[in-house]
Amino acid sequence: MEALLKFKHIIDRILLIASLLLLVAMVFIIIYQVFSREFFSVTPAWSEELSRLLFVWVSFFGIAYGFKEKLHIGVGVIVNRFPEKVQDVFDYIAKVIIIGFGIIMMYYGWQFMVLMGYSTLPGLGVPSSVLYAAIPFAGFFITINGIELLFVKGLHQTYDDDASEG
Repeated sequence: MEALLKFKHIIDRILLIASLLLLVAMVFIIIYQVFSREFFSVTPAWSEELSRLLFVWVSFFGIAYGFKEKLHIGVGVIVNRFPEKVQDVFDYIAKVIIIGFGIIMMYYGWQFMVLMGYSTLPGLGVPSSVLYAAIPFAGFFITINGIELLFVKGLHQTYDDDASEG
């Protein structure tokens, strides 16, 4: 079990570091694009498309990281009225749905990525599958994080009302 936890920690670090590096690269590319457009009246053809590609990847990685940190919105108005045992059942069902969603993203994302491999992103000259590869990658991380959530009570972060008043 210790080896699995260490492996999961490594995967989480890779996801976080990759997301941060992509975000930093996107910011620098946009700064370069604005600077060159304003001062040199020339916009590189690749800058807008590359920043959009990085934005898609950062967004999908952010979705996966949100499941790990339990950051996604949950409305428990109805579920919280049920007894604790029923709430646990709903919690478990939601976690299984998350895992299923991740698996669906991997399967159909892979098919779509392969399908789009025959077209090209014109500004970058790379296959469109580079853009759509974010879907199965995020699906993998969502599935792994969903499996981890099965072993943790609750699906969302809880907030203490007293802490917000201070």
